Amino acid sequence: MAYWLFKSEPNTWGWDDQVAKGDAGEEWDGVRNYQARNFMREMKLGDLGFFYHSVNEKRIVGIVEVCAEIHPDSTTDDARWECVDIKAVRPIENPVTLDMIKEEPRLADMVLVKNSRLSVQPVTEDEWNIVLELAGEKD
Repeated sequence: MAYWLFKSEPNTWGWDDQVAKGDAGEEWDGVRNYQARNFMREMKLGDLGFFYHSVNEKRIVGIVEVCAEIHPDSTTDDARWECVDIKAVRPIENPVTLDMIKEEPRLADMVLVKNSRLSVQPVTEDEWNIVLELAGEKD
C-alpha cells in the first residue's frame, strides 16, 4: 500500500463534501499539474491518503481511500488530464496543521514541507505514521 496527500480549498471541496459522497467517493478532478497527475497514475485501489484543507486552514482533517484507479477527468475533454476517485474513511479528530508538520524534524523532507503548492503528493510510510502520532492517533 502507498500513502498520499490530497489538498483542497475547503470552500471549494471540503471534508464534509467528501464525507457526503459516501462509499461511492468522488473524482479528484480538476488537477492540471503534470506531476500531480503522474502521482495519481501510480495510485492503486486501497491506497490511503490524508485529506488536507489548504488556504486559510492548512491542516490535515481526514483520511481517504483510493476507490477507483486512474481514468479520464470528466471535467475536461483534454485527454492529458486524468484522475482517481477517493472516498472518506474517517476524520482526524485532532487535525494536524502545516505549522505542526514544519516543526517536526522527522518531517523535514516531507513533500508538503518542500513543495506545499503541489495538490497531490506522496507520503512515505514513516511520514504517515508520524502525522498520525502528531494527531494522537494510531493507524
